[in-house]
Amino acid sequence: MNETRRALLDALAGGPTAGPELAERLGVSRAAVWKQVEALREEGFGVESGDDGYRVTGVPEYGAAALAFGLDAPYEVEFHERLGSTNDRGRELAAAGASDVAVVADEQTGSRGRLRREWTAPAGGLWVSLVLRPEIPPAHAPLYTLAAAVAVTRAAREAGVDASIKWPNDVLVSETSENTSESSDGVPVSEGTSVNADLADSDSDSARGGRKLAGVLTEMEGEADRVSWVVVGIGANVNVDIEDLPPGATSVREEVGDADLRAFCQRVLEAFAELTADPDSILPAWREHAATLGRYVRVETPGGVVEGEAVDVRTPGALVVRTDEGERIVHAGDCEHLRPARSEDR
Repeated sequence: MNETRRALLDALAGGPTAGPELAERLGVSRAAVWKQVEALREEGFGVESGDDGYRVTGVPEYGAAALAFGLDAPYEVEFHERLGSTNDRGRELAAAGASDVAVVADEQTGSRGRLRREWTAPAGGLWVSLVLRPEIPPAHAPLYTLAAAVAVTRAAREAGVDASIKWPNDVLVSETSENTSESSDGVPVSEGTSVNADLADSDSDSARGGRKLAGVLTEMEGEADRVSWVVVGIGANVNVDIEDLPPGATSVREEVGDADLRAFCQRVLEAFAELTADPDSILPAWREHAATLGRYVRVETPGGVVEGEAVDVRTPGALVVRTDEGERIVHAGDCEHLRPARSEDR
């Protein structure tokens, strides 16, 4: 989308605007404004001209212009009808120097999740990767993974789904039984590697317990003291039939019926932008939506198994587990929910 059309969308999002005012605001001729209005109509927008100027009367269901219209987040939207992987495309853009870009695909054909397992993301889901250049040390990159999980959880709850987060970044819809097991993993950040690589797939261990709604795959490149770029990939099963999902997964459609995918995507982008603009807000927001805290967990770490009650998270997303030997800080591992902690055990 060219800059003039993007500026026109931003102006029209504020309400009816006269042609001369648009021309002055955009720094173009009235003929150029009319040309861009016609282009929007060709993209599926309803744009009418009245006494008070141009007004938007209808917005396409999905697409770059549709997502940009009314978006209160500082991201340029690059939209693809069909794409192998939004994260792959995000890495290409990052290597070329891009920043603040949201790569969105209606359908993905070459996605990957935990352990680089391949899976297909059908149309109707939210498949988006954010290309960012935050001024943070590499050790703080996991905060962006947690922020993405919170953003999806907020959007899901606003859509009517009782979603919560399992450490560190799986968005789940809990089973009614308290005797279920749920598993997710966290991995440490290192140069050129992924962070918490689990993007909405549902393999054998994540299929136990809560039904998986979404996941996050964060990749980064950086030096010892700073991040060069971060690509935060979000995969959420929104308007996807349960028959098209692996065992143990669910979707917004399955839980409460179809959601407005455009509004869902915009809400995720806006919530993520709000959280990352204030990094100190990320952990409190994660705690608010956590399913893991207050549960007995078993975490398989590189140094052995840690078992006890999950009581907190600390920067940049480490899990605090109260064990019989005292508190343990877990930075990475495969986490399994065992059962809720009893109040008398706390």
